[in-house]
This record gives sequence, structure tokens and C-alpha cells, in this order.
Amino acid sequence: MGGGSFGWTGRTSQYHRGSTVASVRDALTSANAHARGAFTHLTADLVGVARSRLRDADLLHGLLIAAAGAAGLAATGAPLIRQRPSNGIAGVLLLDGCHVTVHSFPERELLLIDVLAPAAHDARKALDVFARRLAPREIRSESRPRG
Repeated sequence: MGGGSFGWTGRTSQYHRGSTVASVRDALTSANAHARGAFTHLTADLVGVARSRLRDADLLHGLLIAAAGAAGLAATGAPLIRQRPSNGIAGVLLLDGCHVTVHSFPERELLLIDVLAPAAHDARKALDVFARRLAPREIRSESRPRG
């Protein structure tokens, strides 16, 4: 899987290799302009990620930290990473009242991401970190206000 830039298509916040990562922010901003809550809950499916990257616990550990930092979120401790029996990885980074989690499925070339962040922080910046480093073929994402 080579690197690439991405651009969003559709309200369900989907983007594909070939457009700009800045489009991630533009699409989610317009999709969420209608409502604001105390928190933003962002979920994403990164499809077409190299299997070796999805089995790399150290890589995903580092990406959890980098993603939280990019969004301006403070961790309450180190990420908890667990190897799953299927050779996938499950990881969580607890934040002050929020979290960033990942679940990898190498056999499906899939990484699921869940970011819960205070609305004052930009959860999309966390997604940008994963998108740039893992170079997925496709990303399907949804962001909604919570609380």
C-alpha cells in the first residue's frame, strides 16, 4: 500500500486515495455544522491497510499517542494494547473523560477507530494521523455530536 492523499465524498464522510487530507476537515465540518454537543464522537473504518501494519502493536501504540496529541487531547496514562487471537490488535488510550480506540483485523485489511473528544477539540485531527501513516485505500467515517 502506497501513501496517498484523500478527499471526502458523501455525507457519511467517505474518502478515497487521490484527494486532499484537508478535505477530511471540510466535509466533517459541514456535516456537523447543524448540531453541537458537549462531545464529538467520530468513528472510522480504514479499509485496505497493509496487514503487516495492522499486526504491529508498537506502530498502533504510537499512533494512538500521536492522534491524541494532534487533536490536543491529554492522555490519562499509556495506551493499553492487546494482541487478539486472530493476530489483530485492540488498543485504547484513555483521555480525560474521553478515549481513542482501535481494533485491527489484518485478515480483512481493516482498522476500526473510535474517537470521543470534547467538542472544543478537533477529533478529525486524530483521524488524519491514522490516515497519513497507514495509507488506507478507503476511509468511511461518521462524526456526531454527543451530550
